[in-house]
Amino acid sequence: MSTVAEIEAAVRKLTPKELTRFRRWFAKFEAELWDKQFEDDAAAGRLDKLAKNALKKFREGRYTDL
Repeated sequence: MSTVAEIEAAVRKLTPKELTRFRRWFAKFEAELWDKQFEDDAAAGRLDKLAKNALKKFREGRYTDL
């Protein structure tokens, strides 16, 4: 399978049980990619400005409890 169209066609042919298994796998796969991107961004300092701003607002009491 080398194209998105081929992958889509294959997914359409999955049984309900196989589709459930695929969904679980894909959710885990996507979460791992997101985690890696977040870690890379943090290590590169791309989140520093956001963190600094959040801490400033917290120290000023400008936050909302969740």
